[in-house]
Amino acid sequence: MVSDAEKPEKAKREKYATLLDPALWTYIDRVNAWYPPEMDLPVDKQRAVYDAMCRAFHAGTPAGVEASDGTVAAGDQAIPIRRYQLAGKAPQAVVVYYHGGGFVLGGLDSHDDICAEICAGTGFAVLSADYRLAPEHLHPAAFDDALAVFECAASTSGLPIVLCGESAGGNLAAGVAHAARRHPRPAIGQVLICPELGGDESAGSYVVHAEAPLLTLSDIEFYRQVRSGKAQSPDDPTFSPLRDGDFSGLPPTVIVTAQCDPLSSDGEAYRDRILAAGGRAWWYEEPRLVHSFLRARKTVPRAGEAFTRVVAAIATLGKVDWL
Repeated sequence: MVSDAEKPEKAKREKYATLLDPALWTYIDRVNAWYPPEMDLPVDKQRAVYDAMCRAFHAGTPAGVEASDGTVAAGDQAIPIRRYQLAGKAPQAVVVYYHGGGFVLGGLDSHDDICAEICAGTGFAVLSADYRLAPEHLHPAAFDDALAVFECAASTSGLPIVLCGESAGGNLAAGVAHAARRHPRPAIGQVLICPELGGDESAGSYVVHAEAPLLTLSDIEFYRQVRSGKAQSPDDPTFSPLRDGDFSGLPPTVIVTAQCDPLSSDGEAYRDRILAAGGRAWWYEEPRLVHSFLRARKTVPRAGEAFTRVVAAIATLGKVDWL
């Protein structure tokens, strides 16, 4: 007999049973074994479990990739960063990467292998930012740190800069692109992976996939509330980039989303806003995948193919001569 507590998960599994490949279900079950879908764990326990899960999923560092840690000074803050570079090869661009984790979880180690593989796949240097997390640091702390790391990259390197982020990190990458579009050295491109951009929760994927595996609408609302203070305006573009009133001057943008993700419609809406403002943007909805599919790239063929397209997009945007 199925208990009342198990019924929502059973219904979810039935809805997505045939839509998602067996290999992806194996990944989902593995994640849920580490990090239960329920949101009743205190933040410190969530972080401990998440960090342990990330270590278990770590796929190693590709040969030739070297990583070094440092900090970026920003006022009275010292923002930890990790730089990845191919040994003996001068990079042609810098990727500033913002990790996911709902603005509450994650850090330099949680997405270490992903950053290393982006470096190996593009030949570009990758600068990973360990921005401050909520609830200890409410918005705009994470955004301020994200902008500071970009500004450091712009002032210390003459290389083209591509912004990249997943989930919460996609929000930060977009926020930085909007805020720094008129910087003397703006980013020449941005790649957003399953970004949370503050879209319309009454339509599209927010409704169709409100109870999707690994990320639900209630999860999104939970993390948003943890991130924001009582006086937070939803129309603040540094908080919700889709609420910006001006989409002109943004760099060429690639958005990659998962079909079975409440956030997928954010990618479509963001592309459309940029195109309407005369910019260049491409949105790709990866079929039969779920939020956080990057961690499944080694075990689920669809996820691996999607990650390959992400890396190719970064490589293309980082080449100045294609513009």
